[in-house]
Amino acid sequence: MLAASVLWGTTGTAATFAPQVGPLAIGAVAMGLGGLLQALVAARPIAHHAPRLRGQRGTVLLGAASVAVYPLAFYSSMHLAGVAVGTVVSLGTAPLASALIERVVDGRRLTRRWSSAAALGLLGTALLCVAEAAHPGEGTGRASVAATLLGVGLGLVAAATYALYSWAAHRLITRRIPSRAAMGAVFGLGGLLLLPVLLTTGAPLIASWPNAAVGAYMAVIPMFTGYVLFGRGLAHVPASTATTLSLLEPAVAAVLAVLVVGERLPAAGWAGTALVIACLIVLTAAPRRRRHAEGPAGAPREEATPVTAGPATAPDRENSTG
Repeated sequence: MLAASVLWGTTGTAATFAPQVGPLAIGAVAMGLGGLLQALVAARPIAHHAPRLRGQRGTVLLGAASVAVYPLAFYSSMHLAGVAVGTVVSLGTAPLASALIERVVDGRRLTRRWSSAAALGLLGTALLCVAEAAHPGEGTGRASVAATLLGVGLGLVAAATYALYSWAAHRLITRRIPSRAAMGAVFGLGGLLLLPVLLTTGAPLIASWPNAAVGAYMAVIPMFTGYVLFGRGLAHVPASTATTLSLLEPAVAAVLAVLVVGERLPAAGWAGTALVIACLIVLTAAPRRRRHAEGPAGAPREEATPVTAGPATAPDRENSTG
């Protein structure tokens, strides 16, 4: 999970090396081609577990639709509000969205520990957004502030869809579908949904070698490789824990945005980033000391056992040896 987060943290900075390519094209090539690659390498397990996938078609379709919407909202958010703000809003609020989904759909209890950590994460996100809105960079007046606010709104959409497809993939894995088949089906269908967007907006990607290189990097490294790692992690932890661990991505993105892109992050922005990291520490370090009392990220006792100890273990072993 953490390795995937580091890879994802490079996407916003990588996108700045293809300034002629719009955010919709970047999102479509990254998640679209990356998702189709996942489906291609997982073709055998997908075919083997097709009956189970058809039995969970509603979850698969929900996850695929979320996969299609997420990159369009995410990269548009970074384009409008900046790499640091777009990433922190999209990823910083995803654990809250994920936990609320699990609370409503699965009945997972929200603990005081999780609530405290979520408050830290939301406060950090708010600080960063306020800092950027008060210092809108090279733009002028209301247009820049409006763009920042719109970017924040799209970041919240990205957070909700990220939480939805993480929940959908985890739900498939816990229902005896191996992670490769679950991720391949969800992301493959999502990639197909993104193809019309790519065909409509992707002309700049083939206009120059640097643009093509950025597109290839985005599809193969952060998206394909990152989500393969993410799928392996989802076989062991709930979606709320997965999205919480991915809070490492905003920290990586913020540092790269400052060091590589040259963005300026005010002191309040750095304080916000520190609060997001504090949220991550609270949700990951503390539960290890009370493993038998709570599950990961403050989950109730019945959720503490890793998924691989349950019904999903057998198909995963079957898939790895087949």
